[in-house]
Order: sequence, then structure tokens, then C-alpha cells
Amino acid sequence: MSMQFSSKLWEEFLNDSKDMDLASFKMKDTLNDEVWLDEDTIRPEISERLVQIIEDFMESLDLKHITIDDITLTGSLANYNWSNYSDLDLHVIIDFSKIDDNYDLVRDFFSLKTSSWNNKHNVKLRGFEVEIYIQDINERHISTGVFSLLKSDWLEKPARENPKIDFSDVEKKAKRIINLIDHVESLYNEEKYREANTFASILKEKLKKFRRCGLETAGQYSSENLAFKVLRRNGSIGRLYDLKDSSYDKIMSLSENFNRSWSRFLSGKTVL
Repeated sequence: MSMQFSSKLWEEFLNDSKDMDLASFKMKDTLNDEVWLDEDTIRPEISERLVQIIEDFMESLDLKHITIDDITLTGSLANYNWSNYSDLDLHVIIDFSKIDDNYDLVRDFFSLKTSSWNNKHNVKLRGFEVEIYIQDINERHISTGVFSLLKSDWLEKPARENPKIDFSDVEKKAKRIINLIDHVESLYNEEKYREANTFASILKEKLKKFRRCGLETAGQYSSENLAFKVLRRNGSIGRLYDLKDSSYDKIMSLSENFNRSWSRFLSGKTVL
């Protein structure tokens, strides 16, 4: 199931294909009218439903005395580079220090809960899927468009600009990562599950740093961020995560032959 970055595939990406679409990163003239009434006003029914989703999510955590500082809409649907691939990216702003002194513990707890919710639910508003993220109040969030649903106002108002995108660099970076994911898949197919899992885990973390570095140095139109989005849209990121999970399952599973041999050993019928 290897997905090579052929010239044909890249051409389809540039020409608004369903799998890979760099044209979708181009700036639109207006914000998406399914979400926005005008440049400063989100549709009331969208805002109300998004806030309700967050309230239901927080209630499901069964945690008392948690104060939500804000709920923000960010990402491409809070900007002019929206497309059919866009999600309604909801960030719930919370002061982690008011929950527990162990920052990592709180972060990992919320990460687990949001991942579970995002994987379990498929809520769509006007065709756009809702994605939840819990953000510490002191966490730096890099985005040129951030809208507060609780304040009904922009925290970071987007500006329509035509960014300079180095398509060849995006392609080069995406192709290099796809080759690494192909290597993980080769290890898995060779039944080298421990090596595959280790490599996949390292690559997953490197991808996070890779994207973060691009965002911090050149913003959302950096080659690193766009390459990451290419990989997410064409299924490569999902393939990496699936290989990581599946290789772990293989490592931790016991075969029937192992079970029989272990039973014979315990019964004294097998001599080591």
C-alpha cells in the first residue's frame, strides 16, 4: 500500500484533486459564508452549536471546578485559506495550573480525552467536521486567525494576503517523509514489529517538531506546515499512526504456538 509521490499525483494535487490539493491553500476573497455572515460576524447557529459541543464534552469529563477561559475558532475556517478539507478547529482555553501542578499529567489527560472524542464522534456543521483541542492558557498558539466564541470577537483577525509558497520545497519535504513512512511499512511487512514501532514512534514525534518549527519560523504557509497538511490529506499521516498502533498490537500479542509451548513448559512436558 505504498504511496509514492509521483509527478502525476503532484499534478493532481495542484489541480484540485480529491486526494492532494495545493490549490486549496490559495487565499479566497471572503471568509467561508457557511460559517460567517460577514468579516466580523460568525453565524449565530454555528457559534451556539460549537459552544454546546464544548459544554457537552467538558461535562463528559466529570471534572469539577474547571473554569473555561475561552473557546476559540482557529485554523483555515477562521481565515481566507479555507477549503473543502477544512475542519472547525475548536480550542478550549484552560489554565492547567489550576487543575494540578503536574503540567504533563494535565496535558496528557486532555490529549487522551480529546483524541478519544475526535475519533469517536463525527460531528459536522455545514459539512465541516468539528475537532476539539484543549489549550493551556500559557501555550503559544501560532495562527493568523483566532476568533473568540465567548467574546464574539477576533483575538487575531486574519488579513487576506497572497503568500509565497515554494511548491517544489513542499513536494521535496513531503516526498522525503513518505519514503520514511514506506520504510516503516516495509519493516512491518517483514514482521519486524518492534523496529517498526520504534521507528514509527520516533517519526511521529519528529513530524510534530518538524511542523512546529515551520510554524514558528515562517508561519502557516511554511513548507513544513504545508508538507504536513499534504501528508494528512493524502492519508500518509493516518498510515503512519495505523502502523504504529498495529505494530504495538503485534508486539504485545501472543500467538497460539507460543501459548501451547508455554503450557507444555508449565506442565513439565518441555525440557529447556
